[in-house]
Amino acid sequence: MDFDLTEEQRLLKESIDGLLTDSYDFESRKKYMKEKGGWSKAVWGKLAEQGLLGLPFSEADGGFGGGGVETMIVMEALGKALVLEPYLATVVIGGGFLRHGGSAEQKAAHVPGIIDGSKTLAFAQLEKNSRYDLFDVATTAKKKGAGWVIDGEKFVVLNGENADTLIVTARTKGDRRDKAGVGVFLVPANAKGVAKKSYPTQDGLNAADITFTGVEIGADAAISEDGLALIERVVDEARIALCAEAVGLMDESLKTTVEYIKTRKQFGVAIGSFQSLQHRASDMFVAAEQARSMSMFATMAGEFEDARERSNAIAAAKVQIGKSLKFVGQQSIQLHGGIGMTMEAKIGHYFKRLTMIENTFGDTDYHQRRVADGGGLI
Repeated sequence: MDFDLTEEQRLLKESIDGLLTDSYDFESRKKYMKEKGGWSKAVWGKLAEQGLLGLPFSEADGGFGGGGVETMIVMEALGKALVLEPYLATVVIGGGFLRHGGSAEQKAAHVPGIIDGSKTLAFAQLEKNSRYDLFDVATTAKKKGAGWVIDGEKFVVLNGENADTLIVTARTKGDRRDKAGVGVFLVPANAKGVAKKSYPTQDGLNAADITFTGVEIGADAAISEDGLALIERVVDEARIALCAEAVGLMDESLKTTVEYIKTRKQFGVAIGSFQSLQHRASDMFVAAEQARSMSMFATMAGEFEDARERSNAIAAAKVQIGKSLKFVGQQSIQLHGGIGMTMEAKIGHYFKRLTMIENTFGDTDYHQRRVADGGGLI
C-alpha cells in the first residue's frame, strides 16, 4: 500500500506549514488567547483565504472536495502549532453534520459562511450525566406547530461562546438513554432563551456551558429527528481528526524535548549525552510513530462502509493514540525538569492539549472497552 502523499497533498502540507510558521509562534499564541473568544480572527481569515475552511466540502457546495487524508494533514499541522482556532468545532464537526445530514437549504445557509470564515459553529452535545455515551440525551425538542421548542443544558461546548450557530442534540421521543429519538438541530447562538457561561479550558481553548430555556426554532432547523447514526459518524470523524492533531503535538513535543536535552547542561555536559536519556527519547520516538501509524489507519477506516467496522477501527486508533500521547507527554515534562511545569515553557502547553484530546469523545479506557465489545480488530 502506498502511503506517500500525492502532489496536491504535498502542496497542501507545504501551504499550511508555511502559513503557521509565519503566523503562529508561541509568543503569538499567547496574544491570540487574549482576543475575544480566545482565538485570532486574523488567523482564521488567513485559513479561509487559503481555502482550508472549505477543504472537506464538495465542489458543488463551494468547497474543494478534500477527503480524510487532507483533513489529517491539516490537523497534524494545527497540532504542531498549538492552534487555538475552532477548526475542529466548525469545519470538522459542524461541517460534518452539514455534509452528511444537511438539506440543500441548510447547506446553502451555512456552508458559504464557514468557507469564507464569517461563520463558526459549535457542537452542543455533552450533558451532566452522559459521560461519553452519545445517545444519553436529556435535553428535549418538542413540537410546536411546524417548529420545535428546545429545553435543557449542555456542558463544555467548545467554541460555545463565539459560535454563530449551535448544533444541538435533543431528544424528540423516548427516555434519556434510548438510542432512538435523538435529534440534531441548528440553533442560532443568539436565539431567545439561550444562556451561556464561558470559561477557559486547561489547554488554552475556550468552552461554554449552555442552557436552553424554551428556545423556539423553525422546522428548517432540524437536520435529523432521529439522528444517532449521523451523530456517531460525525463524532468518528472528529476522533480521526483528534488522532491526527495528537500526532502533530507529539512530533513537536519530541522535537522540543530533544533540542532541550542537547543544550541543557548538567555536570558540565549536555544531559542528552547520558545514555539513559537517549533511551527515553528513543522510546518517545517509537510511541509517536506507533501513534502515526494508527492515525493513518483511522483515516482509512473513516471510508469504511460498515459503520460497526469503522467505529471499531477508530476506537482502536484512539486507544493507541491515548497510550502514546500519555507516554510522550509525561516523558517530555520529566526530561524538561521543573521548567516543563511552568506557563512560560511551551512543552507544558503541549502536554495539556494532549491530555484534553485523550479525554475528548472517549478516553482510552472507554475505547478499550469498545474494542473488546466489538471483538477486537479483524
